[in-house]
Amino acid sequence: MVFLLLGFSFMLLMRWQLAFPGHPIPLIGGWLPHWIAPGGVLLPDAYNMLGAMHGTIMIFLGVVPLGVGAFGNYILPLQIGAPDMAFPRLNMMSYWVYFMGGVSMLLSFLCKGGPAQSGWTSYAPLSVFAGSGQTVWLIGMVFLITSSLLGSINFLVTVINMRAPGLTWSRLPVFVWAQVVTAGLLLLAFPVLEAGSILQLFDRVAGTSFFIPSGLIVDGVRLTRSGGGSALLWQHLFWFLAHPEVYVLILPAMGIVAEIIANGTRKPLFGYKEIVGSMLFIGLLSFLVWAHHMFLSGMKTSLAKGFMTTTMIISIPSVAILTCLLLSLVGGSIRFRSPMLYALGFLPMFGIGGLTGLPLGFTVTDMYLHDTYYVIGHFHYVVVTGSLIALMGGVVYWFPKFFGRRMNEFWNKVHFWLTLIFMNGIFFPMFIQGIAGVQRRLYDPTVQLHNVVVQPTNIFMSASALCLMLTQVIFIVNFFASIFKGEKSEENPWQATTLEWACPSPPPHGNFPKTPVVYRGPYEYSVPGRSTDWWPQDEPTS
Repeated sequence: MVFLLLGFSFMLLMRWQLAFPGHPIPLIGGWLPHWIAPGGVLLPDAYNMLGAMHGTIMIFLGVVPLGVGAFGNYILPLQIGAPDMAFPRLNMMSYWVYFMGGVSMLLSFLCKGGPAQSGWTSYAPLSVFAGSGQTVWLIGMVFLITSSLLGSINFLVTVINMRAPGLTWSRLPVFVWAQVVTAGLLLLAFPVLEAGSILQLFDRVAGTSFFIPSGLIVDGVRLTRSGGGSALLWQHLFWFLAHPEVYVLILPAMGIVAEIIANGTRKPLFGYKEIVGSMLFIGLLSFLVWAHHMFLSGMKTSLAKGFMTTTMIISIPSVAILTCLLLSLVGGSIRFRSPMLYALGFLPMFGIGGLTGLPLGFTVTDMYLHDTYYVIGHFHYVVVTGSLIALMGGVVYWFPKFFGRRMNEFWNKVHFWLTLIFMNGIFFPMFIQGIAGVQRRLYDPTVQLHNVVVQPTNIFMSASALCLMLTQVIFIVNFFASIFKGEKSEENPWQATTLEWACPSPPPHGNFPKTPVVYRGPYEYSVPGRSTDWWPQDEPTS
């Protein structure tokens, strides 16, 4: 959560430059180092650095560690009735390696020339000849990828071997299934980028040329090293990870939303098998769509058609999951408490993110939209208004389990509505800008005459970003105040059926006083003939 706040702060500096190019940053501009903002005016190189570090920190140090590392490590063992993860020491090693990766990323700001400035994608050959901060960035990435690999092994072994008696695969909560598929993606996709990162590191420090073509001229001088490498090879290696990475970001969020919706509607999820099957299908097919990020790289038309086809196919299971979650609301006795609001907010926001991705999957429309703000809007609707909204809902929903207290309901609702409004204020105008042809990565949009027409949207988006930051103060204060002074919660405040609510809150060492036994599926709500509208998984049938 600290890294999310830090990455958000970088974005605010970038948004000021986009809204008011060349104007000094107010309040803090005079405090920024000279190599970032002399006289308070952000430099072009510093803008590139902030862009690269914003993307890296938000994805690899924020959303993934929160959705997979935090929720996965805490909730998954509880939901399967396990006393702990299968390998606790490996688990702790995963955390400390992640911590070292985060520290490495931050230390890159102390390097001569500043941190990485080749984008979060680190495209070669630009990244091979960038400043020393890029080397530290690559080292940090190796740490972060290693952390995810260790965690993914632990998740898979835990779920396969440590489920409570009676907890068959068909009785697993959707959240557990989401973590299993995510762990599979991390295990199979991340080593590819780790290998690529090490090879790019060699290109930078050992004089190799894995990603450097022959005959390259740098600063007017012909490169003397052998060459013969391929810059496109890096793109293939990067996106082979980075597209499954999108589902690493969204699948845990879908699992959280499924848990909250089943509890908030007081009825079983619609299409449990369809949701699980769609997640498995997404996991399989996500390895076959990576090159739709590379339609502009000059690939053969026949190859582009293949990736276009798989991209359209993979949208089907995503739509199936969203449809099942929507149909789960039909006929439900919906309780509009704050976790449910976050879950309901996720549904249309993720829908917008998914639908706006379809034009990017077609080669014809992607040729025009690819290098515009349309892409940024699409990605942020999936990851921010999608994943982050769901993760916030997960924090509120499981807060009583974490600390034995509740967050303040009134301030949760205020935070939700303001967050939803301001998130849309930031990202929806990006579609307008993209269709108008505003290129992404521009330090000063007004240098192109056609961008001046939509420049007022940058001012509106930047104001929305500042308001969104101020709104998060509500969440932060509510979170920490509730840890110490929040209303004390009963063991199962939401009257939920899954196993995590069968142990004390917060859970003691070993989680459960005795190993629970599972008698039924995870979402037995409103069962006819029952005196209560919830039937816990571990309650005998008698």
